[in-house]
Amino acid sequence: MLRFLFFVLTASLCCAFDLPKGSTQCLVGTAKDWNSSQVSLQLYQKSGKQWQKAGSAWNGRLGKNGLVWGLGLHPSPANAAIKAEGDGRTPAGVFRIGGAWGADAQIRKHPKLPYRQVTSRDLWVEDPASPSYNQHVILPHEPSTAWEKKQQMKQNDAAHKLKLFIAHNAPPKVVKGAGSSIFFHIWRNGGGSPTAGCTTMEEARLRALIASIDPTQQPLYVILPAAEYQQYRAAWKLP
Repeated sequence: MLRFLFFVLTASLCCAFDLPKGSTQCLVGTAKDWNSSQVSLQLYQKSGKQWQKAGSAWNGRLGKNGLVWGLGLHPSPANAAIKAEGDGRTPAGVFRIGGAWGADAQIRKHPKLPYRQVTSRDLWVEDPASPSYNQHVILPHEPSTAWEKKQQMKQNDAAHKLKLFIAHNAPPKVVKGAGSSIFFHIWRNGGGSPTAGCTTMEEARLRALIASIDPTQQPLYVILPAAEYQQYRAAWKLP
């Protein structure tokens, strides 16, 4: 019995976690299970100590192979599988939401949300061997090498003409090979196609989400399978 109680106490300490106190805006995504590429998304606003729904829920798509624990603000369970480059899974956990990139000269957004209209010189490095892995790089010249062209942000791809960064494995603590270039972006085939690890949705929903994101509220993205969301909801004080 004592050994069992020690195990339970240790497990609870390992998973102890609170959302940042200043975070009052949270997008929650729940999937059926770890292998699902379908997600239900709901935005919440915090009023006092209570989380309240902001609008109605909508559907999105995840990685073709489902979910796996990512590197964000949350603690990951001991011995849990962690997101790896090219695994086709969406990182699960609690993540900050960063800036936006797109093809438009300007978009509807909060004044403090960074936005950059990408050019052919904008790269997002997905090469784990690079010191700029999982970072935005602006070349001082037009891409000329095969490596540079491979890292381009694909501004001519309709699905990537607008994107919002999900801070998985983000600077300054980037782990080589633990997954890169995780964004919200526009879904393919009207939602008929999964992703390589991003979270996608219809364009109108993405534009509305970006317009709603308020950096002063330290916005978060909580993405978990439904069972794990219920498991951690009370302990992590999730919406």
